[in-house]
Amino acid sequence: MNRRLKIELSSLPDEGKAYSGELPQEIFDLPEGDAKPLGPLEYDLWVQRFGSELLLTGTLSAPFQFTCVVTLKEFKKTIHLEDAAVSLEIESAGEVDATDALREEILINFPADPRCDEGDEPEPCEIDSRYLSVDKTPEDGLRTPPRSEGSDRWSALDSLKDLKDQP
Repeated sequence: MNRRLKIELSSLPDEGKAYSGELPQEIFDLPEGDAKPLGPLEYDLWVQRFGSELLLTGTLSAPFQFTCVVTLKEFKKTIHLEDAAVSLEIESAGEVDATDALREEILINFPADPRCDEGDEPEPCEIDSRYLSVDKTPEDGLRTPPRSEGSDRWSALDSLKDLKDQP
């Protein structure tokens, strides 16, 4: 497994070249509490040079462990990009390291609100009704927090609700 995807420009044919392989999951370097990578970033790309630009097209894939925003259960979801296209500016004549660009392409495709029913093995995604106190009877044992004893900031608005009927 390669540690980085480095493309040597001097050996890149004009018509382009295929690159495939894996990059280690350590390249993601995500903070604690974020999604957790479960495997390597797999790539199968066609790389071609266009003037001062390097274009990488193909597939990218990496598995992650997400936390469901509804149930708070952890689940596996593979971010799979079938038609990925990454453009890199060529700054020197030597080699181009495409690792960070591929990493970013995967990260920007993370789900905004991960749900376990959208995972690789979908699970029911419903909040446990025991944790909902709305519309529950007192016999259910769920306490609704009491109203605050201090001044109610919204009470001034209550006096405005009948203004539309006044001349």
